[in-house]
Amino acid sequence: MHRHFDRSTVSRKLGGLALALLLAFIPEAQADVQPGDRITTANAAKAKDLLSPGMNWCVERGFPMDVIATRDIPLRRAYREATEKFSSQARLSADGLQLENFVAGRPFPNVTESDPQAAMKIMQNYGFAIPFDDLEVRNFDSDTGAVSTERPLQVERHFLLSHFRRLFYVGRLYVDPKPKLPNPEGYHFKETMHPMIEPFDLKGVGFTYYRYLDPERSDDSWLYLPALRRVRRLSTAQRSDALFGQDTDQDSYGGYSGAMAWMDWKLLGSKTVLSAHDVPHFPVHWADGAADWAFVANWEKRDVWVIEGVSKLPQYAFSKRVLYVDKHLYTIPYSDMYDRSGQLWKIWVNGFHWAKAPFPGSPLVYDEVTGFIPGAVMVDMQLNHATKVSLPSHRFPGEPGWYFHQGEDGTTTEDQFTIAELISSGH
Repeated sequence: MHRHFDRSTVSRKLGGLALALLLAFIPEAQADVQPGDRITTANAAKAKDLLSPGMNWCVERGFPMDVIATRDIPLRRAYREATEKFSSQARLSADGLQLENFVAGRPFPNVTESDPQAAMKIMQNYGFAIPFDDLEVRNFDSDTGAVSTERPLQVERHFLLSHFRRLFYVGRLYVDPKPKLPNPEGYHFKETMHPMIEPFDLKGVGFTYYRYLDPERSDDSWLYLPALRRVRRLSTAQRSDALFGQDTDQDSYGGYSGAMAWMDWKLLGSKTVLSAHDVPHFPVHWADGAADWAFVANWEKRDVWVIEGVSKLPQYAFSKRVLYVDKHLYTIPYSDMYDRSGQLWKIWVNGFHWAKAPFPGSPLVYDEVTGFIPGAVMVDMQLNHATKVSLPSHRFPGEPGWYFHQGEDGTTTEDQFTIAELISSGH
């Protein structure tokens, strides 16, 4: 029996096969955005290749993005000069944990992917990314609660804090003594956040931390609880624990605030991402409707290092952190955290503002462009829960919020970092 073949059918089949084979060798077009685009839930796929997995989750659930052209954000003059003068002598110890011969500026301005110590050098650059001798953030607040695509943030608790302070002992560029304070104890910096003003049941609570230059020395950390009339010593592992019903943990502040030596760092590569480097409102504005847990910002394409950090501490809450580190500024636009089973768990997102003053008419004006963070948010993607932070709070109109290298003219002096002051301010 002879089978009849339809030439047109055969031709179509062969043509379809040829097309399929051809498409298999053509790379899929990457998602992309242009200045003027507005990214919302409806077109979130347009930006998917320019975001971290955690940031994609946020955009798919309403985090809006207005795209602008990439801008040239200058580094401060004293920082550039210190980098040129001192970076050639900075190096990492043989085990990669200790920064040696560092004076000031950026320790490693010319990192390459082929360098076996690249990951730690990038993290050391991050540690000295925004140069200041002392910092005080005043009158900031946060709300925490459930997020949904159908209704605004269901606020469970509101927090108001009086002061966050950090005092650097090394790498000082602006306030005498420079480039370091007298430092027989070997401090890298001291940090304190106290007192808490709201909610009422946590009024007076505060934290104080000492970070050391010796990579083998853990932080000295204290938590003051007025209700118990006691100061509690905190372990290093507890810095990854969320406290008081918030989603935030101390090591996630700013993208990462733990010690560099506490992690095994791995450079995963480079990537172009969208970053919120232009928050136009001060205090920060939050998006409308169900996306009111997300800050309003202009987003621009920037090149980043992608760094994975795995904690050396067995009790640590996260299996790993993946940080996106700006190659020019060495700030972190966002960082993803994964649970112990390796599943995506949380994200920290920073909203930056670069200007000489936080807002027009500010009583505090700097001589050069300075980096502020008017808003930040941390999201628990497994619980659909978020904590959004306004720095400063809307309740303090005219408050600059951010006080850099004020020296004796400010309140970030060594006497603010004692346990006695921690207790006294909480009364």
